[in-house]
Amino acid sequence: MMNAASTQRARTLLIANLLGQMAFGLLAMTISIPSMQEWGAIFGSSQSNVQLTFSAYLLAFGGLQLVYGPLSDQFGRKRMLLAGLSLAGVGSVLAALAPDLATLTAARVLQGAGSAAGMVVGRAMVQDLFHGPERTRVMAYVGMVMGLCPPLATIVGGQLHVRLGWQANFVLIAVLAAVLLLAAWRGLPAPHKPVAGRPHWFVNMLSSYSRLLREPVFLLYVAILSMTTATFYAFLGGAPIVLGSYGVGPEGIGYYIMCIPAAYIVGNYLTTHLVHRAREGLIMGLGQMFTVGGIGLMLALGLAGLNTPLALALPLLLLGLGHGFLMPSTLAGTVGVLPALAGSAAAVAGVLQQLMGAVGSYAVGLFPHHGVVNLGVLMMAFTLCAAAAQVLMHRRRPASATG
Repeated sequence: MMNAASTQRARTLLIANLLGQMAFGLLAMTISIPSMQEWGAIFGSSQSNVQLTFSAYLLAFGGLQLVYGPLSDQFGRKRMLLAGLSLAGVGSVLAALAPDLATLTAARVLQGAGSAAGMVVGRAMVQDLFHGPERTRVMAYVGMVMGLCPPLATIVGGQLHVRLGWQANFVLIAVLAAVLLLAAWRGLPAPHKPVAGRPHWFVNMLSSYSRLLREPVFLLYVAILSMTTATFYAFLGGAPIVLGSYGVGPEGIGYYIMCIPAAYIVGNYLTTHLVHRAREGLIMGLGQMFTVGGIGLMLALGLAGLNTPLALALPLLLLGLGHGFLMPSTLAGTVGVLPALAGSAAAVAGVLQQLMGAVGSYAVGLFPHHGVVNLGVLMMAFTLCAAAAQVLMHRRRPASATG
């Protein structure tokens, strides 16, 4: 019989395992970004073709989530995760060996298609294995890890590129896929056996998505998640333009952009302590309040003529903190409305989150950005949509359901 210390150690290892599975896709996505600056010269191709390697990964990473979700509901989480990690490992090896850009792009498609499994299955397994405030707490850990992944991956990727060549990034991801595959095989609960007489997986997938789309609370959770993501992606797309107009060069942009991820990690950390003391609705409300306050302060400073990099970045510490309060409960809610369809729910939420993030980034290009005002208005519009969805959701759910 396991004592309390052994049980806690096993729980910690399980959480670390799940965090690694969910973080893998972001690491694979971003670690090669520093190398992309030189791929045009290395492969004798245009920069637009180089950008296709990233777009191809994103399309596969987002689209395959819609398939892994219902498959994991029907055939088991672990089975789909092992298949995805195997595919990602193969894609990474092919990328490291790619002789030309077309082969590299195809390899990135395989890599993204495989990496999608970890994001979907990881979120679904959090729903399966954790309950109530503990689930939200684990999702807060997820947020902290996700906030660290992109900057950490680009730093590591840049150093590997300089010291060992661009192929080293893909070798590292292939090795990581193998390590995570072993960790999933040995450390995650065994998959359930398929239920006899169930319909074909494709029919079951359509049925699952149809059921989810008829659930208003799920749709409102997804709206909050998507609009909050669109706010952040709008910032990522617009901040370099605004900072450039303030005289900040490429070498300095990252330091100002890091304000939001740093505060986001702090917000997630605070959520892990608040979740056992406060209702979900209160924590999410605090998140919206800080987010609106941060964007509002940035707009006020811009309208007052204070056009400096710090006038952009410092108010958005509040936004990062607000998103850190908001996202764990929102992520937990998306997979918790219909627990039997947690995999499908994670897939829908993940795809729509990325889709609206792309919309937010694209919308930045529709307006001039010589200061923060247009960017701030766009970010505020997305945030108010998220706040409106949250108000509607909490009107539909009794207080006990969100506590």
